[in-house]
Amino acid sequence: MKLGALLMPSHPPERSIRDGQRWDLADLQRLDTLGFEEAWIGEHFSATWEPCPAPDLLIAQALLTTKRIRLGPLGHLLPYHNPVELAHRVAYLDHMAEGRYQLGVGISALPTDHQLFGLDVSDGRNRRMTFEAIDMMTRLWADGASDFQGEFWSMGEPRSELPGLAYHLGPYQKPHPPIAIAGLTPGSSNHKLAGEKGYIPVSLGIDPDASVTARHWDAVVEGAARTGRSPDRNDWRIIRDVYVAPTDAEARDLAINGIMGRCWREFLLPIYLDLGLGPFLKRDPSMPDEAVDLEYLADNLWFVGSPKTVADRILDLQDRTGGFGYLLIVSYDATTELQPWERSLRLLMDEVLPLVQRRGPALPGAELRAAL
Repeated sequence: MKLGALLMPSHPPERSIRDGQRWDLADLQRLDTLGFEEAWIGEHFSATWEPCPAPDLLIAQALLTTKRIRLGPLGHLLPYHNPVELAHRVAYLDHMAEGRYQLGVGISALPTDHQLFGLDVSDGRNRRMTFEAIDMMTRLWADGASDFQGEFWSMGEPRSELPGLAYHLGPYQKPHPPIAIAGLTPGSSNHKLAGEKGYIPVSLGIDPDASVTARHWDAVVEGAARTGRSPDRNDWRIIRDVYVAPTDAEARDLAINGIMGRCWREFLLPIYLDLGLGPFLKRDPSMPDEAVDLEYLADNLWFVGSPKTVADRILDLQDRTGGFGYLLIVSYDATTELQPWERSLRLLMDEVLPLVQRRGPALPGAELRAAL
C-alpha cells in the first residue's frame, strides 16, 4: 500500500483566500518532503470551507517547489468546463509537470454549485455531461480534432490553408495523463466507467464497517467486463480521515478538538446528512442523526490513534475491502496545530506505513495484527 493525500482544500471560513493558498502550497511541499506518492486537490465554487475553484493554478505553483510527488485535481467538475478548452489546459499543465500530473474528474455533487451554474441535475445530466466531456477530451488527445456534435458540446476540426493553424497541443504523457474518477455509493456509474475505460477508481469511504466501500470494487469489475479489462486493485484509492499521535487518547483529542473535528462539525457532517447520506455513516440504520457526533466518528469512521492502532484500522480496511493500493488521507488547514499535524504525518509515513507493509502474501491481516 502507498500513501497519498486529498486537499479538499479545507480552510476555516475566517482564513483569507491568500493565506489558504499559502497553506496549501506549504502542505504540498511538506507531503513531497515526507515521501507521499501523490496529492489531489479538490475543485468547488460555492463552499466557504473549500474555496478552490482552480486546482490547476495551485498545481502549477506547487510543481516549482516539489520534486517527486504526483499532483492532480480531484477533480475538475466537468459539467462546468468546455471539454475542448479544458483538454488544452490539462495538456499544457502536463508538459509543465513532465510526468507528475494526474487528471481527476467529477460530476459535481454540491447542490449550491448546481444552483450557481443554473444546472438542473434532476435527470442526471451532470453525469451525462461528465461522461461526454471526458470522451471528447480523450478523443481529442488520442485522435486529434474532428467534427463532433454531442448532447451538450460540439467540436470541430480546424481547417486552414495557412501554415501553422491546426490542433496541435497534445499531452506530455501518451496518450494522456492517468485519469481518476471518484464514487461514493455502491454500483456507482463513475466506478463502472473507471473499470470500462481503465481509469483510476477512487472511493470516498464514509461507512464505518467498510461493507459499502467493499462493494465499490464490484462496480469497477462490472465496468471492466464491458471492455474485457482486468482491473488492478493496486490502482484503487480509498479516502479516509487519519490522525496519528503517540497514544490513542492524544490522537482522539486532537482529532475531535482540532481542525478535523471542526470541519466535520461545521461543514462535512451537515452536508452528508442534508444530502441523505447519513445511513452510510451509521453502524445501525436505526441510529438517530444526532447520535452521529464527533465522538462517534472518532470511534467508528476516522482512523485515529497510536501508530499501531491506525495500522490495525488500515489492515482491517484492507481485509474488508479485499485490498487496495493507495490510502489517501484528508489534509486539513492545521495552521493552529502545525506541530501535532506534522507529527501525525511523520508517524503515518515512518511508523504506520511500515507496519502495514509488513504484511506478506501468505500472512492474512488478522494474523499480522495479532503478531504486532
